[in-house]
Amino acid sequence: MKNLPTSKPAILAPAGNKASFLAAVAAGADAVYCGMKQFSARMAAQNFSLAELASLAELARSKGVSVYIAFNTVIKPAELNDAAAMLLQLKESVKPDALIVQDLAMIELARRVKINSELHLSTLANVSFAKALKCVANLQNVSRVVLPRELSVDEIKAMAAACPAGIGLEVFIHGALCYGISGRCYWSSYMGGKSGLRGRCVQPCRRRYRSGDTEKRFFSCRDLSLDVLAKVLLSIPEIKAWKIEGRKKGPHYVYYTVSAYKMLRDHGHEPDKKKAALEMLSLALGRVSTHYGFLPQRPQIPIQADDHTGSGRLMGYLQGPKERPFLITREALLPGDVLRVGYEDDAWHIVKRLNRHVPAKGRWVIKMDARKHKVKGTPVFLIDRQEPELKELLAALESEMQTMAESNQRVVDVPLRLPRFRGKAPAPFELRVFRTPAAGGGTAATGVWLSKKALHSCNDPLAAGVWWWLPPVIWPADEDEQAGLVEIAVKKRARNFVLNAPWQVALLPKGRNMNLWSGPFCNITSGLSVSALKSLGFSGAVVSPELGEQDFLDLPGQSSLPLGIVLFGNWPLCVSRTLSEQMDLDTPFVSPRGEHAWVAKHGSEYWTYPNWVLDTTMKREILLRAGYRCFIHLMEPVPKSVTMKKRPGLWNWRMGMR
Repeated sequence: MKNLPTSKPAILAPAGNKASFLAAVAAGADAVYCGMKQFSARMAAQNFSLAELASLAELARSKGVSVYIAFNTVIKPAELNDAAAMLLQLKESVKPDALIVQDLAMIELARRVKINSELHLSTLANVSFAKALKCVANLQNVSRVVLPRELSVDEIKAMAAACPAGIGLEVFIHGALCYGISGRCYWSSYMGGKSGLRGRCVQPCRRRYRSGDTEKRFFSCRDLSLDVLAKVLLSIPEIKAWKIEGRKKGPHYVYYTVSAYKMLRDHGHEPDKKKAALEMLSLALGRVSTHYGFLPQRPQIPIQADDHTGSGRLMGYLQGPKERPFLITREALLPGDVLRVGYEDDAWHIVKRLNRHVPAKGRWVIKMDARKHKVKGTPVFLIDRQEPELKELLAALESEMQTMAESNQRVVDVPLRLPRFRGKAPAPFELRVFRTPAAGGGTAATGVWLSKKALHSCNDPLAAGVWWWLPPVIWPADEDEQAGLVEIAVKKRARNFVLNAPWQVALLPKGRNMNLWSGPFCNITSGLSVSALKSLGFSGAVVSPELGEQDFLDLPGQSSLPLGIVLFGNWPLCVSRTLSEQMDLDTPFVSPRGEHAWVAKHGSEYWTYPNWVLDTTMKREILLRAGYRCFIHLMEPVPKSVTMKKRPGLWNWRMGMR
């Protein structure tokens, strides 16, 4: 990376295609992050072949720009060798400055292929509280953590204050917001196998839902834009990069956002430069923006259900007769502009490229089939633009690129021998998990979500036998309370804990004989990630419930720890830190396809549940023979207003996790 003053964070730009990559370089980005056609958490982006990426990386290096490769999906058991082969090819042809990873297996693969790149933990890894950073510091070659978008500036400062030597932080400053907490959203996967953890999210949160008599976009977030507030981050030396989201965006967006934040970073104290930067951001073709929770004293709910929240810049609404609809455009349109008529989730929406100039308040007549498309009142968005000046900049940079020969991905025999479980396997057991201890309990072991209420309702003998479940996300403001609850449980002689992020081991007292299992929110999908858990002190692992049949059956053969699986229960579509003011808790809402769900609040998070259960009980014997030992039943309270529906609850068992 070019030599920046130590007090200045790098501007990290997104690139999902060649034009956007060149736009980042042209705008003066300090680093560019991009993905391959495999193993990238933005598979909907065009992404890059090895040869194309090698050429771009060489050009970037000649300009002093670093290149980060997003290798940030979870890896399934059968993909480990392919992932190792891809890493070797990247090492030889691209030589990335850093790899952005989510899966613990990738850290081990990077070690085995001896890649020299830094390792950055993706926001999908959910390193969300300060004590977690000490755990991260023990991971080989990990030098940076990408923080969740949900953090306030005070929480970011708390994370920075806890940063061990050798660990830097990366903060999102601009771009799309997910409704679900990163790494804690399964909505897309639940509705068709396309997993956000695999980069294939179909964005169900952007759709219209019906609650009562109202149909609105109750979960569609505005875009994050810290704009002038980003200057506050300049006083935190542990922040090494300002990250712009947008690997599905075009070169116009990349050029304008990079230019704006570079100006705010370097000249934000100058009123004219600040004004120019804000003007650039207003032209970047994003959604309506929000600061979200960045200012704790003035937090903003990022969901305004009445917003249009379509990607792109709103140019106006269709008018006129069905046979000849037209747009009176709010701003001038240029030849080559790309416009979308309708929202992305409208099945009938169309994308048009303009072939002429249209002045502000000019009329653009649109050819549409009124029988297929809604016309009057339909919004029209400008979604991409390449001004002549920008085209010239990109063409000049492209002329400097050296064309690299395309190389076929080699099948590489990287030694991937995995240590098998050698200890005495526990007898198979059922674990029923409740919000508060259940009366009786039957013959099954009892799990309870750790809370003050649950602990106070347990006497010492009962608490000692309970499997205490930690929440799927812990924020900096919550970690002392969670550590205190763990301490109380330990004083009650508890020793069984289920941790729903690997970093939660930092909250457990050292030197105690603990039985620690990773929970299903750890998103464990391969034997290598299980091996990493073992090195962190875990005794067992609950695998990701997103997997398909073959993955479930393959995993025990790779595992160095006893395995558990969620066999039955209320699994959430997602967990979020926010909720629209127009969405009622514990009240059913309906999707465009007629699926019912509800939102419940647990702790400070909002959990969205479908009105049917995950149910693979009929597969128990198959899973038992494969080697699973712990069979989990998640027993969540269901509101009286919700009617549970009987439907197959196999999730991705048949179709697989895509």
